[in-house]
Amino acid sequence: MLNRLVAVALALAASTASAQYVKLGAPAPEIDLPALSGGRVQLSKLRGHPVVVLFWSTWCPSCRSDFPELIRAYQTYHPAGLLVLGVNGRDQEYTTGAVKKFVNEFSVPFETVLDERGRARETYLIIGLPTTVFIDTGGVVRRVGIGPVSRAILDSGIATILRPR
Repeated sequence: MLNRLVAVALALAASTASAQYVKLGAPAPEIDLPALSGGRVQLSKLRGHPVVVLFWSTWCPSCRSDFPELIRAYQTYHPAGLLVLGVNGRDQEYTTGAVKKFVNEFSVPFETVLDERGRARETYLIIGLPTTVFIDTGGVVRRVGIGPVSRAILDSGIATILRPR
């Protein structure tokens, strides 16, 4: 496992030389990935909705503890137009079945996409999991959080992107 983590860290460091870190106040980079439920999801097609993007993996302890809070936030704010996109680091998972099991265990009500080659993670220069990106209705990044996300952090970030601009 340690060798795998070292290899992933080295690959990420090598591949980020041309990537541009997601910047507050800048347009969110495109995410175009296969959905766990089938088909593809493109972040640009979600424009017009506030979107919370969560980068996560099944082996991440914080991700496991954060999911119930993220589901609560989705259920609370979805009537106001909020969408949540879970970007699973599929290239760092053992199987797609493990991702399906996780999603089913938590009865995840929002879309999960599979970052099969780590390209979305590279584009966003994700350095830790979970990472939460709050994107407003115009597709602009308003907040980025690295690490565990509390109810207060989620609600505050969501309030930022639900506000009319």
